[in-house]
Amino acid sequence: MLARFTTHWQGVLARRRGLDALLDTIENLQGAPLAASLVESSILPARLARYSPGDLDTLIAAGEVAWRGFDSLGEHDGRVGLYLADKMSELLPPHDGPPVNEKEQQIIDHLARGGAMFFSDLHEALGGGYPGELLDALWALVWRRLVTNDTFHALRAYVARPPSSRPAKRQHNVPAFRSRRTTPPTAQGRWTLVPQPERTTPAQQTAWSHALALQLLNRYGVVTRETVAQENVPGGFSAVYEVMKALEESGRIRRGYFVAGLGASQFSLRAAVDMLRSLRAGGPPEKSEMVLLAATDPANLYGSVLPWPQHGEESEDGPRSLSRNVGASVILCNGELLAYLRRNNPNAQVFLPSDEPDRTNAGRDLAAFLVQTTLAAMQEDEDHAHSGLLIATINGLPVHEHWLARLLLEAGFSAGSSGFNIRRPRTPATDAAQQS
Repeated sequence: MLARFTTHWQGVLARRRGLDALLDTIENLQGAPLAASLVESSILPARLARYSPGDLDTLIAAGEVAWRGFDSLGEHDGRVGLYLADKMSELLPPHDGPPVNEKEQQIIDHLARGGAMFFSDLHEALGGGYPGELLDALWALVWRRLVTNDTFHALRAYVARPPSSRPAKRQHNVPAFRSRRTTPPTAQGRWTLVPQPERTTPAQQTAWSHALALQLLNRYGVVTRETVAQENVPGGFSAVYEVMKALEESGRIRRGYFVAGLGASQFSLRAAVDMLRSLRAGGPPEKSEMVLLAATDPANLYGSVLPWPQHGEESEDGPRSLSRNVGASVILCNGELLAYLRRNNPNAQVFLPSDEPDRTNAGRDLAAFLVQTTLAAMQEDEDHAHSGLLIATINGLPVHEHWLARLLLEAGFSAGSSGFNIRRPRTPATDAAQQS
């Protein structure tokens, strides 16, 4: 029930449109550590219909939204947080990182004196030299939570995948130009210091704990010890417990045992309690509530607040191998985990009811949803023009040997030498475009 409630609470079942919807989404997500590579490919599109990066650029340029790094995730990714600009200083935790090196300290000193600076100006102010060294130092400071950028362009370029070796599609009536830019794409925009608010006195620490507690309540509706652990909050549950307790004693929030199986210290907004009761009283929905989420999405509680399911078909590649990795996706139906998929991996893990007719009904819903979402993605994203979805095994079995095979074929999958796949439907228009 908690997983289903969260999909309702975070709005992934009823995606909205427009700048106001994007602002509301960022207000709900602000401060959550999100994989930068997933922010615009999965996290925001899960909540916004026809999400456009230009909308985020508009809000950042207007001074409404800001971002900052949390930590690095390999060579071309990292966790970042989005914020409403006027709330960022309230939610930033105390910074207690390792000391910076000489180059990084020079960058900090120049940004402290000159304010936001373009890469070329900063490079000149530091005496020139190899630009790559400065760029590496800037991104090291981003993941140290000390420096950020006043656009999202540099971060997009940082996490962009290497270009495909496939020749680009010919575009007609598009004016060509020769770029005059010498600044690397990952250095675009102006670099600036992340504000470092004081958190030394008890009053300052309490103010941060209060802002953080309210943010967690707004994001999740129901906050438990496991919820705080999922967000890697400095100090853990103890950082917000006293504030939550005071809010409950003042009647602003409620405390109770709302979710079985979790710790006794559970706090909730009144609206969240009302929604939980409504979902319980209403029973299963008439139409299945299907949703595809990144495994690391805050709206997916499996693998953090909730354990991975232990029911369903087991295999050597079973629930013990599941994790909230960047690139992995989950499919939920009425809050229940139905499938776990890894990026660029044709081996699917499914968790379906053991009793009939629920088992077949869930399998049919899953097959239809896979086809629907894959075709929709190919239609919206030109990069999917020659790709699709391939399933080679299900729970360790070759897909054609699994009982789901019939339902997948009925839904629109095609059998191939490597497994079952979904490809873009061929039309005269697409054939002509490929031949041009």
